[in-house]
Amino acid sequence: MALVDMSRSSAGVSPALRDRYRRVRADTLALTAPLSAEDQTIQSMPDTSPSKWHLAHTTWFFEEFVLAGGLPGYQRFDAEFSYLFNSYYNAVGPMHARPQRGLLSRPALTAVHRYREHVDAAMEQLFEVSSDDPAATALILLGTHHEQQHQELILTDIKHALACNPLLPVYTEGEAPASNARAMRFTEGVEGPVEIGHQGSGFHYDNEGPRHTVWLHRHALADRLVTNGEFRAFIDDGGYRTPALWLSEGWSTVQEQGWQRPYYWSEDLEREFTLHGEQAIDPHRPVCHLSYFEADAFARWAGARLPTEAEWESAASGETCPESLWQRGWLHPAPVRDTGNRQFHGQVWEWTASAYSAYPGYRPAAGAVGEYNGKFMCNQYVLRGGSCATPPAHLRTSYRNFFPTSARWQFSGLRLARDN
Repeated sequence: MALVDMSRSSAGVSPALRDRYRRVRADTLALTAPLSAEDQTIQSMPDTSPSKWHLAHTTWFFEEFVLAGGLPGYQRFDAEFSYLFNSYYNAVGPMHARPQRGLLSRPALTAVHRYREHVDAAMEQLFEVSSDDPAATALILLGTHHEQQHQELILTDIKHALACNPLLPVYTEGEAPASNARAMRFTEGVEGPVEIGHQGSGFHYDNEGPRHTVWLHRHALADRLVTNGEFRAFIDDGGYRTPALWLSEGWSTVQEQGWQRPYYWSEDLEREFTLHGEQAIDPHRPVCHLSYFEADAFARWAGARLPTEAEWESAASGETCPESLWQRGWLHPAPVRDTGNRQFHGQVWEWTASAYSAYPGYRPAAGAVGEYNGKFMCNQYVLRGGSCATPPAHLRTSYRNFFPTSARWQFSGLRLARDN
Protein backbone atom coordinates (compact mmCIF):
# COMPACT_ATOMS: atom_id res chain seq x y z
CA MET A 1 0.00 0.00 0.00
CA ALA A 2 1.16 3.52 -0.64
CA LEU A 3 0.59 7.19 -0.07
CA VAL A 4 -1.30 9.62 -2.29
CA ASP A 5 0.72 12.28 -4.09
CA MET A 6 -0.61 15.37 -2.31
CA SER A 7 0.95 17.77 -4.80
CA ARG A 8 -1.87 16.96 -7.24
CA SER A 9 -4.74 17.31 -4.79
CA SER A 10 -7.38 20.00 -5.20
CA ALA A 11 -8.34 22.28 -2.33
CA GLY A 12 -11.31 21.83 -0.08
CA VAL A 13 -13.61 19.00 0.92
CA SER A 14 -15.86 18.74 -2.11
CA PRO A 15 -19.37 17.25 -2.13
CA ALA A 16 -17.97 14.52 -4.39
CA LEU A 17 -15.38 13.59 -1.78
CA ARG A 18 -18.02 13.58 0.95
CA ASP A 19 -20.17 11.27 -1.15
CA ARG A 20 -17.19 9.05 -1.85
CA TYR A 21 -16.43 8.79 1.86
CA ARG A 22 -20.00 7.77 2.67
CA ARG A 23 -20.15 5.25 -0.16
CA VAL A 24 -16.86 3.59 0.72
CA ARG A 25 -17.73 3.31 4.39
CA ALA A 26 -21.11 1.78 3.54
CA ASP A 27 -19.49 -0.67 1.10
CA THR A 28 -17.20 -1.96 3.85
CA LEU A 29 -20.12 -2.71 6.14
CA ALA A 30 -21.96 -4.39 3.27
CA LEU A 31 -18.99 -6.72 2.69
CA THR A 32 -19.07 -7.88 6.30
CA ALA A 33 -22.88 -8.21 6.46
CA PRO A 34 -22.87 -11.92 5.43
CA LEU A 35 -20.48 -12.74 8.29
CA SER A 36 -21.28 -13.64 11.87
CA ALA A 37 -19.52 -12.04 14.82
CA GLU A 38 -17.55 -15.27 15.17
CA ASP A 39 -16.52 -15.13 11.50
CA GLN A 40 -15.25 -11.60 11.97
CA THR A 41 -13.08 -12.40 14.99
CA ILE A 42 -10.93 -15.29 13.75
CA GLN A 43 -7.48 -14.95 12.20
CA SER A 44 -6.51 -18.04 10.24
CA MET A 45 -2.82 -17.22 9.72
CA PRO A 46 -0.39 -14.39 10.60
CA ASP A 47 -0.60 -12.84 7.11
CA THR A 48 -4.36 -12.29 7.37
CA SER A 49 -6.44 -10.19 9.77
CA PRO A 50 -9.93 -10.60 11.22
CA SER A 51 -12.74 -8.72 9.48
CA LYS A 52 -13.44 -6.95 12.76
CA TRP A 53 -9.88 -5.67 12.82
CA HIS A 54 -10.22 -4.33 9.26
CA LEU A 55 -13.41 -2.50 10.27
CA ALA A 56 -11.61 -0.89 13.18
CA HIS A 57 -8.27 -0.18 11.51
CA THR A 58 -9.80 1.70 8.58
CA THR A 59 -11.72 3.77 11.13
CA TRP A 60 -8.56 4.35 13.18
CA PHE A 61 -6.91 5.75 10.04
CA PHE A 62 -9.45 8.58 9.78
CA GLU A 63 -9.35 9.19 13.52
CA GLU A 64 -5.56 9.31 13.71
CA PHE A 65 -4.64 11.14 10.54
CA VAL A 66 -7.69 13.32 9.83
CA LEU A 67 -9.74 13.98 12.97
CA ALA A 68 -7.14 14.09 15.73
CA GLY A 69 -5.48 17.15 14.28
CA GLY A 70 -8.20 18.42 11.98
CA LEU A 71 -11.40 18.71 14.01
CA PRO A 72 -11.15 21.06 17.00
CA GLY A 73 -12.32 19.43 20.22
CA TYR A 74 -12.45 15.92 18.76
CA GLN A 75 -12.62 13.24 21.47
CA ARG A 76 -11.27 9.80 20.71
CA PHE A 77 -13.76 6.97 21.06
CA ASP A 78 -11.36 4.88 23.15
CA ALA A 79 -7.72 5.71 23.82
CA GLU A 80 -6.78 2.01 23.83
CA PHE A 81 -7.88 1.67 20.20
CA SER A 82 -4.78 3.60 19.09
CA TYR A 83 -2.72 0.63 20.26
CA LEU A 84 -5.08 -2.14 19.18
CA PHE A 85 -5.76 -0.95 15.64
CA ASN A 86 -2.55 0.71 14.51
CA SER A 87 -1.02 -1.50 11.81
CA TYR A 88 2.62 -0.56 11.18
CA TYR A 89 2.93 3.20 11.80
CA ASN A 90 5.82 3.27 14.25
CA ALA A 91 5.92 7.07 14.25
CA VAL A 92 2.40 7.11 15.74
CA GLY A 93 3.21 4.72 18.56
CA PRO A 94 3.32 1.03 19.53
CA MET A 95 0.85 -1.47 18.13
CA HIS A 96 -0.60 -4.87 18.99
CA ALA A 97 1.32 -7.73 17.38
CA ARG A 98 -0.07 -8.59 13.96
CA PRO A 99 -0.08 -12.40 14.41
CA GLN A 100 -2.22 -11.97 17.54
CA ARG A 101 -5.06 -9.90 16.09
CA GLY A 102 -7.32 -12.95 16.20
CA LEU A 103 -6.99 -13.03 19.99
CA LEU A 104 -8.91 -9.77 20.31
CA SER A 105 -12.29 -11.13 21.39
CA ARG A 106 -12.68 -7.72 23.05
CA PRO A 107 -13.69 -5.16 21.99
CA ALA A 108 -16.82 -6.84 20.72
CA LEU A 109 -18.01 -6.39 17.14
CA THR A 110 -20.82 -4.16 18.42
CA ALA A 111 -18.23 -1.85 19.98
CA VAL A 112 -16.32 -1.68 16.71
CA HIS A 113 -19.54 -0.72 14.92
CA ARG A 114 -20.09 2.04 17.50
CA TYR A 115 -16.52 3.17 16.88
CA ARG A 116 -17.24 3.48 13.17
CA GLU A 117 -20.42 5.45 13.89
CA HIS A 118 -18.51 7.77 16.24
CA VAL A 119 -15.84 8.53 13.65
CA ASP A 120 -18.37 8.85 10.81
CA ALA A 121 -20.33 11.43 12.83
CA ALA A 122 -17.16 13.38 13.51
CA MET A 123 -16.22 13.27 9.83
CA GLU A 124 -19.61 14.75 8.97
CA GLN A 125 -18.84 17.60 11.35
CA LEU A 126 -15.47 18.05 9.67
CA PHE A 127 -17.10 18.22 6.26
CA GLU A 128 -19.28 21.08 7.54
CA VAL A 129 -16.54 23.17 9.13
CA SER A 130 -13.47 22.33 7.07
CA SER A 131 -11.68 25.16 5.31
CA ASP A 132 -10.03 24.79 1.94
CA ASP A 133 -7.08 22.69 3.04
CA PRO A 134 -5.39 20.63 0.30
CA ALA A 135 -3.51 18.50 2.83
CA ALA A 136 -6.71 17.55 4.70
CA THR A 137 -8.50 16.80 1.44
CA ALA A 138 -5.63 14.59 0.32
CA LEU A 139 -5.66 12.67 3.59
CA ILE A 140 -9.41 12.05 3.39
CA LEU A 141 -9.09 10.85 -0.20
CA LEU A 142 -6.17 8.65 0.80
CA GLY A 143 -8.23 7.26 3.67
CA THR A 144 -11.02 6.18 1.30
CA HIS A 145 -8.58 4.40 -1.00
CA HIS A 146 -6.88 2.85 2.01
CA GLU A 147 -10.27 1.53 3.07
CA GLN A 148 -10.89 0.11 -0.40
CA GLN A 149 -7.62 -1.79 -0.11
CA HIS A 150 -8.92 -3.24 3.14
CA GLN A 151 -12.22 -4.14 1.46
CA GLU A 152 -10.19 -6.40 -0.80
CA LEU A 153 -8.33 -7.77 2.22
CA ILE A 154 -11.63 -8.48 3.98
CA LEU A 155 -12.53 -10.76 1.07
CA THR A 156 -9.18 -12.47 0.68
CA ASP A 157 -8.72 -12.92 4.43
CA ILE A 158 -12.18 -14.31 5.12
CA LYS A 159 -11.78 -16.67 2.15
CA HIS A 160 -8.73 -18.15 3.85
CA ALA A 161 -10.56 -18.40 7.17
CA LEU A 162 -13.62 -20.10 5.66
CA ALA A 163 -11.44 -22.51 3.72
CA CYS A 164 -9.93 -23.66 7.02
CA ASN A 165 -13.40 -24.73 8.17
CA PRO A 166 -14.12 -28.38 7.23
CA LEU A 167 -17.70 -27.36 6.41
CA LEU A 168 -16.33 -25.09 3.64
CA PRO A 169 -18.93 -22.35 4.30
CA VAL A 170 -20.23 -20.11 1.51
CA TYR A 171 -19.48 -16.41 1.94
CA THR A 172 -22.12 -15.37 -0.58
CA GLU A 173 -24.12 -16.93 -3.39
CA GLY A 174 -23.16 -16.02 -6.94
CA GLU A 175 -23.88 -17.02 -10.51
CA ALA A 176 -20.79 -17.96 -12.50
CA PRO A 177 -20.35 -16.13 -15.84
CA ALA A 178 -20.46 -18.26 -18.99
CA SER A 179 -17.35 -20.31 -19.76
CA ASN A 180 -15.20 -21.11 -22.81
CA ALA A 181 -12.01 -19.04 -23.03
CA ARG A 182 -10.61 -18.19 -26.46
CA ALA A 183 -7.27 -19.39 -27.78
CA MET A 184 -4.21 -17.53 -26.51
CA ARG A 185 -2.43 -15.21 -28.93
CA PHE A 186 0.67 -13.08 -28.46
CA THR A 187 0.69 -9.40 -29.36
CA GLU A 188 3.96 -7.66 -30.12
CA GLY A 189 4.74 -4.87 -27.68
CA VAL A 190 6.30 -1.47 -28.16
CA GLU A 191 10.07 -1.45 -28.69
CA GLY A 192 12.11 1.52 -27.59
CA PRO A 193 11.54 4.32 -25.06
CA VAL A 194 8.13 4.46 -23.33
CA GLU A 195 6.83 6.43 -20.39
CA ILE A 196 5.30 4.66 -17.40
CA GLY A 197 3.88 5.88 -14.13
CA HIS A 198 0.74 7.76 -13.25
CA GLN A 199 -0.26 10.75 -15.31
CA GLY A 200 -3.18 13.14 -14.98
CA SER A 201 -5.00 14.54 -11.97
CA GLY A 202 -6.76 11.41 -10.70
CA PHE A 203 -5.90 9.68 -7.46
CA HIS A 204 -2.77 7.59 -7.26
CA TYR A 205 -0.39 6.36 -4.62
CA ASP A 206 3.05 7.86 -4.44
CA ASN A 207 4.74 4.64 -5.58
CA GLU A 208 3.01 5.06 -8.97
CA GLY A 209 5.25 8.01 -9.79
CA PRO A 210 7.13 9.98 -10.82
CA ARG A 211 6.32 9.27 -14.44
CA HIS A 212 9.54 8.39 -16.22
CA THR A 213 11.01 6.85 -19.37
CA VAL A 214 12.12 3.24 -19.68
CA TRP A 215 13.54 1.32 -22.63
CA LEU A 216 11.68 -1.77 -23.83
CA HIS A 217 13.34 -4.44 -25.94
CA ARG A 218 11.44 -6.51 -28.50
CA HIS A 219 8.79 -8.57 -26.74
CA ALA A 220 5.25 -9.89 -26.98
CA LEU A 221 2.52 -10.39 -24.35
CA ALA A 222 -0.30 -12.91 -24.29
CA ASP A 223 -3.72 -11.43 -25.00
CA ARG A 224 -5.31 -13.18 -22.03
CA LEU A 225 -4.46 -14.75 -18.68
CA VAL A 226 -3.29 -18.32 -18.12
CA THR A 227 -6.23 -20.64 -17.35
CA ASN A 228 -6.88 -23.45 -14.89
CA GLY A 229 -6.74 -25.95 -17.73
CA GLU A 230 -3.34 -24.74 -18.87
CA PHE A 231 -2.00 -24.87 -15.34
CA ARG A 232 -3.43 -28.38 -14.91
CA ALA A 233 -1.30 -29.43 -17.90
CA PHE A 234 1.75 -28.09 -16.07
CA ILE A 235 0.86 -30.19 -13.02
CA ASP A 236 0.18 -33.32 -15.09
CA ASP A 237 3.55 -32.87 -16.80
CA GLY A 238 5.32 -33.02 -13.43
CA GLY A 239 5.73 -29.28 -12.98
CA TYR A 240 5.86 -29.50 -9.19
CA ARG A 241 8.37 -32.37 -9.41
CA THR A 242 10.86 -30.82 -11.85
CA PRO A 243 13.50 -28.71 -10.07
CA ALA A 244 14.92 -27.31 -13.33
CA LEU A 245 11.73 -25.23 -13.75
CA TRP A 246 12.09 -23.46 -10.42
CA LEU A 247 14.16 -20.69 -8.94
CA SER A 248 16.35 -22.04 -6.16
CA GLU A 249 14.34 -20.46 -3.36
CA GLY A 250 11.13 -21.50 -5.08
CA TRP A 251 12.17 -25.14 -5.26
CA SER A 252 13.15 -25.06 -1.58
CA THR A 253 9.73 -23.61 -0.76
CA VAL A 254 7.96 -26.31 -2.80
CA GLN A 255 9.82 -28.97 -0.83
CA GLU A 256 9.36 -27.34 2.58
CA GLN A 257 5.67 -26.50 2.09
CA GLY A 258 4.72 -29.60 0.11
CA TRP A 259 3.16 -27.58 -2.74
CA GLN A 260 1.57 -29.76 -5.42
CA ARG A 261 -1.19 -27.53 -6.80
CA PRO A 262 -2.55 -23.97 -6.55
CA TYR A 263 -3.92 -22.79 -3.25
CA TYR A 264 -7.57 -23.81 -2.65
CA TRP A 265 -7.49 -26.65 -5.20
CA SER A 266 -8.58 -30.05 -3.91
CA GLU A 267 -6.08 -32.88 -3.76
CA ASP A 268 -7.73 -34.67 -6.70
CA LEU A 269 -7.48 -31.45 -8.78
CA GLU A 270 -11.22 -31.51 -9.44
CA ARG A 271 -12.58 -28.78 -7.16
CA GLU A 272 -11.53 -25.41 -5.77
CA PHE A 273 -12.75 -23.36 -2.83
CA THR A 274 -14.21 -19.96 -3.72
CA LEU A 275 -16.08 -17.23 -1.89
CA HIS A 276 -19.17 -18.84 -3.42
CA GLY A 277 -18.28 -22.20 -1.86
CA GLU A 278 -16.48 -25.22 -3.28
CA GLN A 279 -16.94 -25.57 -7.04
CA ALA A 280 -15.75 -27.77 -9.87
CA ILE A 281 -12.58 -26.39 -11.39
CA ASP A 282 -13.49 -24.71 -14.67
CA PRO A 283 -10.57 -25.17 -17.11
CA HIS A 284 -11.45 -21.90 -18.86
CA ARG A 285 -11.22 -19.62 -15.82
CA PRO A 286 -7.97 -17.78 -15.10
CA VAL A 287 -5.85 -19.69 -12.62
CA CYS A 288 -5.35 -17.83 -9.34
CA HIS A 289 -3.83 -18.07 -5.88
CA LEU A 290 -0.36 -18.68 -7.25
CA SER A 291 2.90 -17.54 -5.69
CA TYR A 292 5.51 -15.70 -7.71
CA PHE A 293 7.52 -18.93 -7.71
CA GLU A 294 4.65 -20.91 -9.26
CA ALA A 295 3.94 -18.24 -11.86
CA ASP A 296 7.61 -18.09 -12.82
CA ALA A 297 7.94 -21.89 -13.01
CA PHE A 298 4.84 -22.19 -15.21
CA ALA A 299 6.14 -19.51 -17.56
CA ARG A 300 9.46 -21.33 -17.89
CA TRP A 301 7.64 -24.62 -18.55
CA ALA A 302 5.57 -22.89 -21.25
CA GLY A 303 8.71 -21.62 -23.01
CA ALA A 304 7.93 -18.07 -22.00
CA ARG A 305 8.54 -15.70 -19.08
CA LEU A 306 6.74 -13.21 -16.88
CA PRO A 307 6.38 -9.66 -18.24
CA THR A 308 8.18 -6.77 -16.62
CA GLU A 309 5.89 -4.20 -15.07
CA ALA A 310 6.94 -1.69 -17.75
CA GLU A 311 5.95 -4.12 -20.52
CA TRP A 312 2.67 -4.78 -18.75
CA GLU A 313 1.83 -1.09 -18.28
CA SER A 314 2.76 -0.23 -21.84
CA ALA A 315 0.45 -2.97 -23.15
CA ALA A 316 -2.40 -2.12 -20.77
CA SER A 317 -2.29 1.65 -21.33
CA GLY A 318 -5.42 2.80 -23.07
CA GLU A 319 -7.35 -0.31 -22.04
CA THR A 320 -10.64 0.57 -20.40
CA CYS A 321 -11.72 -1.26 -17.29
CA PRO A 322 -14.75 -3.36 -18.30
CA GLU A 323 -17.71 -3.89 -15.99
CA SER A 324 -16.09 -5.62 -13.07
CA LEU A 325 -16.96 -9.04 -11.73
CA TRP A 326 -17.53 -7.32 -8.37
CA GLN A 327 -20.36 -5.28 -9.91
CA ARG A 328 -21.94 -8.48 -11.25
CA GLY A 329 -21.85 -10.16 -7.86
CA TRP A 330 -19.17 -12.68 -8.83
CA LEU A 331 -16.04 -12.79 -6.65
CA HIS A 332 -13.86 -15.16 -8.66
CA PRO A 333 -11.99 -14.87 -11.99
CA ALA A 334 -14.06 -15.57 -15.10
CA PRO A 335 -13.27 -16.74 -18.65
CA VAL A 336 -13.07 -14.28 -21.51
CA ARG A 337 -14.55 -14.71 -24.98
CA ASP A 338 -14.72 -11.11 -26.16
CA THR A 339 -11.71 -10.51 -28.41
CA GLY A 340 -11.64 -6.87 -27.30
CA ASN A 341 -11.10 -7.77 -23.65
CA ARG A 342 -7.51 -8.76 -22.86
CA GLN A 343 -8.19 -9.25 -19.14
CA PHE A 344 -5.79 -6.54 -17.97
CA HIS A 345 -8.07 -5.32 -15.17
CA GLY A 346 -10.19 -6.83 -12.43
CA GLN A 347 -9.55 -10.56 -12.85
CA VAL A 348 -6.37 -11.51 -11.00
CA TRP A 349 -3.35 -9.61 -9.78
CA GLU A 350 -0.70 -10.48 -12.37
CA TRP A 351 2.79 -11.31 -11.16
CA THR A 352 5.52 -9.44 -13.03
CA ALA A 353 9.24 -10.08 -13.24
CA SER A 354 9.93 -6.72 -11.59
CA ALA A 355 11.23 -6.41 -8.06
CA TYR A 356 9.36 -3.78 -6.06
CA SER A 357 11.54 -0.68 -5.85
CA ALA A 358 11.28 3.08 -6.17
CA TYR A 359 10.85 4.85 -9.46
CA PRO A 360 13.59 7.38 -10.31
CA GLY A 361 13.01 10.52 -8.28
CA TYR A 362 10.67 8.91 -5.75
CA ARG A 363 10.62 10.47 -2.29
CA PRO A 364 8.45 9.23 0.60
CA ALA A 365 6.30 11.78 2.37
CA ALA A 366 7.42 13.27 5.67
CA GLY A 367 5.86 12.11 8.93
CA ALA A 368 3.98 9.00 9.89
CA VAL A 369 2.07 8.60 6.62
CA GLY A 370 5.44 8.30 4.90
CA GLU A 371 5.59 4.80 6.36
CA TYR A 372 2.67 3.82 4.12
CA ASN A 373 4.85 2.60 1.29
CA GLY A 374 8.56 3.31 0.97
CA LYS A 375 9.76 1.08 3.78
CA PHE A 376 8.31 -2.00 2.04
CA MET A 377 10.53 -1.68 -1.04
CA CYS A 378 12.54 -4.79 -0.22
CA ASN A 379 12.10 -8.53 -0.95
CA GLN A 380 8.80 -8.06 -2.81
CA TYR A 381 7.66 -8.38 -6.41
CA VAL A 382 5.21 -6.17 -8.29
CA LEU A 383 1.74 -7.33 -9.33
CA ARG A 384 -0.47 -5.41 -11.73
CA GLY A 385 -4.07 -5.20 -12.90
CA GLY A 386 -6.28 -5.61 -9.85
CA SER A 387 -8.42 -8.65 -9.10
CA CYS A 388 -12.04 -9.71 -8.92
CA ALA A 389 -11.89 -8.70 -5.24
CA THR A 390 -10.62 -5.18 -5.99
CA PRO A 391 -13.33 -2.49 -5.73
CA PRO A 392 -14.09 -1.24 -9.25
CA ALA A 393 -13.42 2.43 -8.43
CA HIS A 394 -9.99 1.40 -7.17
CA LEU A 395 -8.73 -0.09 -10.46
CA ARG A 396 -6.23 1.79 -12.63
CA THR A 397 -3.42 0.84 -14.98
CA SER A 398 -0.60 2.46 -13.00
CA TYR A 399 -1.51 0.68 -9.72
CA ARG A 400 1.53 -1.17 -8.28
CA ASN A 401 0.67 -3.91 -5.82
CA PHE A 402 3.43 -5.92 -4.15
CA PHE A 403 3.80 -9.13 -2.19
CA PRO A 404 6.54 -11.54 -1.09
CA THR A 405 7.42 -14.27 -3.57
CA SER A 406 5.73 -17.05 -1.56
CA ALA A 407 2.37 -15.29 -1.03
CA ARG A 408 -0.57 -17.37 -2.35
CA TRP A 409 -3.75 -16.28 -0.55
CA GLN A 410 -4.33 -13.26 -2.78
CA PHE A 411 -6.13 -13.54 -6.15
CA SER A 412 -2.79 -13.70 -7.98
CA GLY A 413 -2.22 -15.26 -11.41
CA LEU A 414 -0.17 -14.62 -14.51
CA ARG A 415 0.11 -13.57 -18.12
CA LEU A 416 2.84 -14.92 -20.36
CA ALA A 417 5.46 -12.84 -22.13
CA ARG A 418 8.26 -13.76 -24.49
CA ASP A 419 11.19 -12.18 -26.26
CA ASN A 420 10.82 -11.64 -30.00
